[in-house]
Amino acid sequence: MSMSEPVPTWVGATAKQISRAVRRGDASATRVVVDHLEHIAVAEPIVSALRTVRSAAAVAEAEKVDEQPDLANLPLAGVPVVVKENTAVAGLPTGHGVNGAVQPVAEHDHEVVRRLRGAGAVVVGITRMPELGLWAVTDDTSGATRNPWRTDRTPGGSSGGSAAAVASGMVPIAHGNDGLGSIRIPAACCGVVGVKPGSGVVPADDDTDEWFGMVEHGILAGCVADAALGLDVLAGRTPTPLKPPGRLRVAVSLRSPVPGIWPDAANRDAVTTAARLLVAAGHDAAIGDPGYASAALRNGPLWFAGAHRKILDLGLDGRQLQARSRRHAAVGAAMLRLGLVRQVDRERWRARAHAFFPSRRFDVLLTPVLAAPLPRAGGWAAGGWAANVAASLRYAPYAAPWNVAGLPALSVPVGVGADRLPLAVQLVGPAGSERTLLALAGQLELANPWPRHAPTFPRVASAR
Repeated sequence: MSMSEPVPTWVGATAKQISRAVRRGDASATRVVVDHLEHIAVAEPIVSALRTVRSAAAVAEAEKVDEQPDLANLPLAGVPVVVKENTAVAGLPTGHGVNGAVQPVAEHDHEVVRRLRGAGAVVVGITRMPELGLWAVTDDTSGATRNPWRTDRTPGGSSGGSAAAVASGMVPIAHGNDGLGSIRIPAACCGVVGVKPGSGVVPADDDTDEWFGMVEHGILAGCVADAALGLDVLAGRTPTPLKPPGRLRVAVSLRSPVPGIWPDAANRDAVTTAARLLVAAGHDAAIGDPGYASAALRNGPLWFAGAHRKILDLGLDGRQLQARSRRHAAVGAAMLRLGLVRQVDRERWRARAHAFFPSRRFDVLLTPVLAAPLPRAGGWAAGGWAANVAASLRYAPYAAPWNVAGLPALSVPVGVGADRLPLAVQLVGPAGSERTLLALAGQLELANPWPRHAPTFPRVASAR
């Protein structure tokens, strides 16, 4: 099978289309999963999104879904999904992107995986990530994950494998997690929707304190409806359709959280486009810059210190890690010893971020996700530490503050740039505003539809 030949029947369908068909008996979960596995066999050598493909196990899992007596009540019945490799899937090692060490096999599913499977989803693979999730590029010593839109560019990180899997049609939705932008950055790179919920909405990692409570599990999807469906499942809620939001006050900001970095013309234009579309949809928009001040500098040590603490938590020997990761963790250890990682700094920024919306009378914040062209794919794992740090900061500075703040944020596509790569914007809201942000993203999608897959990969051939 070549990429020019007809794609299997269910490849390219949305999660909602698949689950509805399986619940009605118009398709079997087994057929859907086999179709996607056949496509994965073709697409995976191109993008290298998956660490593990669960071919036989996924088919067996799908067969069990088809036998479920309560099939009609499963919101993700038969939907193929992938899980990021730092999240436990029973029977598989939880690799954390560390090739130099053998990780123990998980005895139980992480709660988010349990919820996906409980909703009828079938885990077809485990996605690649950079070592320890430290970098905004997804590669390691075994190779690089590539952006389905342009394979010479990165899909972002650290949920780069998840984003590439959705953008290449391997699955309609993917699990990811986000500690400093690790869902939103790759979603922006690959032209898909990426949702980071606020603190407490989705069960966090058992060891979430190792990253200072910043990590949230979320969803990457080709369309807003699928992202909302996936988030409802992860949050343990009964899925309900999104409702159009009322008239919202949108703060528009290009200011970068990282001093000295400014978005390029393409990313400025993406924000302008999104602002105009939202105004046309009936919302109000005005310039409104969050008071980042020195928040990025004061909370920046969390990125380094988190690496040090994660290595200790996993019991890793530094010799098992890439040189860039060793150096990063060593800097973090030094910052901890010097008292540069302070709870008061986090609390100060959280208070300022939470106060931004009521104090400035805004409902939503609109910003870029990225600031510069995507880095190349590959070569980073063997590269120098300083080059890796500079690349991640330079092209993706906008996401991290909202992890520290614990507020919901998402990345939504707004078009394609002159370099044939997607453009995206970030929507941020106050605590509990996940569905408002998704509804707003849905209005952007309706006014300015985007391709759910990269042009060289399959789309839905006809309405289902």
